[in-house]
Amino acid sequence: MADPRIIDITLDERTILWRSADVEQERRIAIFDLLEENFFAPQRVHADGYAGPYRVLLRVEEGRLVIEIKREDGEPLEAIILSLGRFRRPIRDYFAICDSYYQAINNASPQQIETVDMARRAIHNDAAEMLIERLDGKIKVDFDTARRLFTLICVLHIKG
Repeated sequence: MADPRIIDITLDERTILWRSADVEQERRIAIFDLLEENFFAPQRVHADGYAGPYRVLLRVEEGRLVIEIKREDGEPLEAIILSLGRFRRPIRDYFAICDSYYQAINNASPQQIETVDMARRAIHNDAAEMLIERLDGKIKVDFDTARRLFTLICVLHIKG
């Protein structure tokens, strides 16, 4: 019986040198929300028909995102490798708008905070759509899963 979802997700901590309390909170929320509800269906058919649930490890290696997919019992299934070139600008823009958002929370009016938050969500949504497009034919994900995965991809890019 198919169970197309992630039951465990980890980030390769070796690629993350530093993260602020705000970024750490974003990471915790993204992982919590992702594990609560997600749709994740690798498109490769396995000989035994295995179709989830999955354990996932995300890492960045030589400018590429590596998504290691394992069975529920931890046995490796496959690794999907995506070039991150098209994500460089959205990641940079997302970091910049998040910095503005965290600063606004401390000293801006509610209207200004809402404006910055709307811009942050727009960048995040566009990046999620791009991720869905890049995963086409490899892994089917829903929009919310793609948004959360993009957040985690951003966390992997923090270099201090």
